[in-house]
Amino acid sequence: MKWSEFFTSSIGKKFVMSLTGLFLISFLIIHASINACIFADLPIFDSNDNGEIFNKAAHFMGATILIRILEYGLFVGLLLHVYQGYLLTVQNKAKRKVGYAVNLGNRGSKWYSRSMGLLGTLILLFLVVHLAHFWVKARFTHTLAPISYNGKEMHDMFSEMKMVFSNPLVVVIYVLGCISLAYHLAHGFQSAFRTIGVHNNRYNIMLTSLGYGFAIIVPLVFALMPIAMYLGWVA
Repeated sequence: MKWSEFFTSSIGKKFVMSLTGLFLISFLIIHASINACIFADLPIFDSNDNGEIFNKAAHFMGATILIRILEYGLFVGLLLHVYQGYLLTVQNKAKRKVGYAVNLGNRGSKWYSRSMGLLGTLILLFLVVHLAHFWVKARFTHTLAPISYNGKEMHDMFSEMKMVFSNPLVVVIYVLGCISLAYHLAHGFQSAFRTIGVHNNRYNIMLTSLGYGFAIIVPLVFALMPIAMYLGWVA
């Protein structure tokens, strides 16, 4: 089979989905770690931080050339992941024009593994909202308020988060987006490793546990950020 034929085949699409998915998973770890710096403002750490550590971390990510290059790679990976995902969804539906005689429900597979297209769409819509709130303002419109630390000026992303998450509707949208992400990861994490060949009795239990743990912890960290801002736990 030629490489061009491989990448247009069903297994080729799944392989690309897995690689881009793992790349996006690595981004989630970094993104969650950076955003979790807002909790440095908690009284148990430093109630006078007022977003300094988070603003410095966000500035480092935006001012480092290598990270900016990877940022564009991230968007390419995201678009490719979405594109291949929709192709697979359409392809699978075309093969199943006639439904099963018996609906096995969760006995055949979990509902979220059968709803990856829907969950992916919800996450994509959430990402559009998220990028409009922060990334577009930081990279294009430059409408974020400035702040200086030791004479070095940078975006006051922390204050922007406080403003955005003062709206309860926005908080609800973000929490729902995180819930969709959790279910998407619950299937996608394990599926990605199985597709690239990491699938045997020795690793299955470990990957399953790690996958569910990741699908719970990372979205929970993301969801706690708007909740903490809205309830005044930080700042």
